[in-house]
Amino acid sequence: MPRSDTSLGWLPRLEDLGDVDGRRVLVRTDFNVPLGRDEHGRTVVADDFRIRTALPTLEALKAMGATVVCCSHLGRPSSADDELCAMDPVRDVLARLCPGVELLDNLRFEPGEKANDPAFVVRLTAGFDAYVNEAFGSSHRADASIVGPPRTLPSAAGRRLAEEVEVLSALLADPARPFVAVLGGAKIADKLGVVASLAKMADAVLVGGAMAFSFLAATGRGVGSSLVDPERIEDCRALLDSASSIELPSDVLALSPGAAFAPGSTEGEVAAFTGDLPHGWRGLDIGEVTASAFAARLRDAATILWNGPMGAFEDERFAGGTRTVAKAAATSSAFSVVGGGDSARALAECGCASEVSFLSTGGGASLAFLEHGDLPGLDALRHAPNARGQR
Repeated sequence: MPRSDTSLGWLPRLEDLGDVDGRRVLVRTDFNVPLGRDEHGRTVVADDFRIRTALPTLEALKAMGATVVCCSHLGRPSSADDELCAMDPVRDVLARLCPGVELLDNLRFEPGEKANDPAFVVRLTAGFDAYVNEAFGSSHRADASIVGPPRTLPSAAGRRLAEEVEVLSALLADPARPFVAVLGGAKIADKLGVVASLAKMADAVLVGGAMAFSFLAATGRGVGSSLVDPERIEDCRALLDSASSIELPSDVLALSPGAAFAPGSTEGEVAAFTGDLPHGWRGLDIGEVTASAFAARLRDAATILWNGPMGAFEDERFAGGTRTVAKAAATSSAFSVVGGGDSARALAECGCASEVSFLSTGGGASLAFLEHGDLPGLDALRHAPNARGQR
């Protein structure tokens, strides 16, 4: 991807590190990958996508003569003895894909990581000559390993991080139109800001997933026992009043009272509703009419942004909406950007992950970027000792 100056300001790239031949370079990667079990019951990496996206940076540094050491978090460890968050499975994959690159222990084993403790930054960077941020998916957090090293070390954006910035900057600056955004997932509080931002720049913002029910409740529609954030109802109502581009589900699939939803579950009754949900019923997917309408919007789009599932797609009964959106996004002739682990998994399950134009490594980070126009990790790089404005 060509180097460019964007409205975000200049980011130092690998070539701006200077001569790293024989030097030790610390690379902050986002190896927070899903884990599973093999036939012998051993913990293994279930999806190596995030590891593979870091390879161009790691290989480039090796070709420049650097000794490369990666660091990453994995999961939410309760302590340094948490075996479920040990880096060993990731280390095995990295050794196979990029021999000679080291990987430190889970950063979140250190309390100073989340606390952005300067003392931890000193320990982390000791013995290193340069730093590279190749963790776009973590760059919306002001963690020690993200914002600390650029304060003292020559620093650069990794190849993939730079590409993420270029792609998302284009959405902010001048997307081909019609520009259609599809947002799903559960936590309305995390996404109200980006819905508001996208409503100003996109031609249509299609809202699905559990977050849709807070918006539906704001319109006065009965939502039964669906997931709703009562503290955000007024915010949703104000947003709907000010933004005509937001489109909500016209019909939903719901599960009968008291029944559980889970992979393989057949418990309870599933029904479609176009009006109010009866008491106790829980909406868990967009309905067929809405899914078809959303798909038509995507087929006519010139630019697509999709982040978040349309329903509880881990339960096959409520996977239809997400799959319809995934196939429409993948088969559209539009430039399509997809972010978020669940969205990526839906694409993979449909066999069409390779059909989208760009699969982002960071769901939360991409939304934060679109909402705020910057990220703490990017700002830190722009203030590194070797950055243009610091010389």
